Amino acid sequence: MNLLQGAFTALITPMKEDGAVDYDGFRRLINFQLEGGIDGLVPLGTTGESPTLAEDEEEKLIRLAVAEVKGRVPLIIGTGSNATASAVHYTKRAKALGVDAALVVTPYYNKPNDQGLIRHFEAVAKAGEGLPLIIYNIASRTGRNISAELMERLAKIPEIIGVKESSGDINQMGDIIRSCKGQAGGKPFTVLSGDDALTLPLLALGGDGVISVIANLFPGKVAALVRAGLKGHGEEARRRHYELLPFIKAAFIETNPIPIKAAMTWAGLPGGPTRLPLGPLSLSSEGPLRAAMALVEQA
Repeated sequence: MNLLQGAFTALITPMKEDGAVDYDGFRRLINFQLEGGIDGLVPLGTTGESPTLAEDEEEKLIRLAVAEVKGRVPLIIGTGSNATASAVHYTKRAKALGVDAALVVTPYYNKPNDQGLIRHFEAVAKAGEGLPLIIYNIASRTGRNISAELMERLAKIPEIIGVKESSGDINQMGDIIRSCKGQAGGKPFTVLSGDDALTLPLLALGGDGVISVIANLFPGKVAALVRAGLKGHGEEARRRHYELLPFIKAAFIETNPIPIKAAMTWAGLPGGPTRLPLGPLSLSSEGPLRAAMALVEQA
């Protein structure tokens, strides 16, 4: 696989009011994203509420996504778990169903040591039988950060082609770009921001794009920001960053994906409720989220 660059949407899983997966809505969202000019799709991640999806729901969503995308953009499926055996199983399934790559989160709750992490990702890579893997580094959800030094070691695993960096530490992001890009055994290695607010700084340091939450609602605007940054059009990229910044802040006023699903529902797109243990958006958060959403829509 060539280097992945651009704006990728961490796709929500739309639900009906009774909590059932809205498969027709999911199909609509895929086409909304493609029509908006997004560079790739990432279903079944945290934003897609994968921890609360049943296996049959996940498989149906993957099959639907593969059939709907038809290879037009890269389709990256979340296959991570805190149990290595489960991550192996999910990655084998993704490979069998024809996705382009897998997003594999650091094992959460267990807080593995370095050797455990290396062996975990080696096992998942082997199970994928050549399926490209992107590491998802998000210590705020997993309790375990992957340092730049450890990432450099993991980048030497042939199937690992990049990282979704959600550490929130721009210095660490820069260290990973410096140590891993172009030095991972001669293969392409992509560094994508996992924080919408850090997309522009990451691009300025030589990163490759973003796996974005707000692109669920504004795929075209996020894609335009990333393309401007990749082309070195700094003034345009800054303008687009500040245009989106109020909504970026509001979209994380409560636990993701609660706010983005509410905003999408208000916009007339498939969204619906979140599944427990995530509750509905608080009344006190509605005003700020609506106001930020309106600012971007009017820009």
